[in-house]
Amino acid sequence: MKFADQTPRQIPAKVPDEWFKWQDKGLQNAEKVSRPSLSYWQDAWKRLLKNKLAMSGLVFLVLLTFMAIFGPYMVKYDVGAIDLPNQYKPPSTDHWFGTDSHGRDVFVRTWYGARISLFVGLMAALIDCVIGIVYGGISGYKGGRTDNMMMRIIEILYGIPYLLVVILLLVVMGPSLLTIIIALTVTGWVGMARIVRGQVLQIKNYEFVFASKSFGTKPGRIIRKNLIPNTMGPIIVQLTLTVPSAIFAEAFLSFLGLGIQSPFASWGSMANDSLGAILSGNWWTLFFPAFFISFTMFAFNVLGDGLQDALDPKLRK
Repeated sequence: MKFADQTPRQIPAKVPDEWFKWQDKGLQNAEKVSRPSLSYWQDAWKRLLKNKLAMSGLVFLVLLTFMAIFGPYMVKYDVGAIDLPNQYKPPSTDHWFGTDSHGRDVFVRTWYGARISLFVGLMAALIDCVIGIVYGGISGYKGGRTDNMMMRIIEILYGIPYLLVVILLLVVMGPSLLTIIIALTVTGWVGMARIVRGQVLQIKNYEFVFASKSFGTKPGRIIRKNLIPNTMGPIIVQLTLTVPSAIFAEAFLSFLGLGIQSPFASWGSMANDSLGAILSGNWWTLFFPAFFISFTMFAFNVLGDGLQDALDPKLRK
């Protein structure tokens, strides 16, 4: 079979100049990089700065932390000082947030409550993070029978009613700050372990992990150096979402009388003490603890959403 046209094309000895068109850019701008070279974390921070709602939450949390540390020293009142003649004083220059049913300054008690709430939330989140990373990393890396056995344990813990475990521990061990942290972390690490396991199952099949195995690297070092650093984005997001859950749990337990006991202050215990006062028109005793519980949880949630978008490599431009 012959083709209709088998004549070879003639290539000109000299390429005509009209085939090309000179650009306006000079030789110095021809190789100029249009986007600055940024690392993963620098790019994530730059994108987080553009998220106004997330940055508003971050600013609120920074101010809250500052006031939790230095706020009680701004006035002369003590957190547990009872002054019955000054009970239910409205907000004024003497008592910025007013006083409660025992004449205690609500401003001081609010910031002491912020200390306890932030401490419980951060400690519970950090403990959940450590246990979840170790457990989920081993489960995802080992796979097979080991993974199946470890996941069955997680499913059993996940099926136990969370509130029932917390209340039983508080009843047996007694209400205290340590008991609350232990109770919140008994099953709180399950969500973190599941997230880390899913990320490790995906990343362990990448080429750089196979390269580390071929050099004889031990599994512990592979998990610590190769797998966990590449899962830090979801871990940080989960961490920011765990803190408000722990803060709300502590406030709820204190509201039920199973948390921080008097004379120490907690947002939940302050709300509990203010239930009768709100009916008599003393709104400030409930407004301030309820306000800071709500806005602290809101700030952590919007910050977590902003971090989720900022740390997502698919959204990197």
